[in-house]
Amino acid sequence: MSSAIDTRNPVPARNAGHVRGLRHLYYARFGFAVVWAGLLALTAATLTAPVIALLVIYPLFDVVAAVIDFRTSGAARARAALYVNMALSLGAAVGLAAAVTSGIPGVLRVWGVWAIAAGLVQLIVAIRRYRFGGQWAMILSGAISAIAGTSFVLQSVGSQVLLTNIAGYATLGGVFFLISAIRMHRLDANQAA
Repeated sequence: MSSAIDTRNPVPARNAGHVRGLRHLYYARFGFAVVWAGLLALTAATLTAPVIALLVIYPLFDVVAAVIDFRTSGAARARAALYVNMALSLGAAVGLAAAVTSGIPGVLRVWGVWAIAAGLVQLIVAIRRYRFGGQWAMILSGAISAIAGTSFVLQSVGSQVLLTNIAGYATLGGVFFLISAIRMHRLDANQAA
């Protein structure tokens, strides 16, 4: 992706603070996703108390990130979608806490449905934020999340039901947040120059 795409629609100066806040949030989301995925990958053989805690913490972190996003981004057009994302993530946390009683297939089903819905919301938010720059990674991430969610739902009925696939999903999502943050940083630097 060339930087010319992002610089055709520069971010107005009044939104520069919002973009910086969003960029910092994206860096934080990358860090959280990588650490979380590493912990899950190390412990995900069975549904133990630490694994259950990790599974519930991830969507709760997503709720917190959406609240911070809502407060810092100033993206009035994306506010309704952020509300939807908060509700979906909170519902996913509750759903995962309940699904652990039915085993790993139940967890994969709940995670998959959440990934599909949240991915579609992320896609909408990223399209609306296109003018902020660096959103192609978020657009791809949203689309891939919906596809991965479908895969989790399908895996839940198969013979190979592994939670480690969720760790890979979270890592890839974190990488997309990092790419978007770097692109936004470069755009901000180019505008300041």
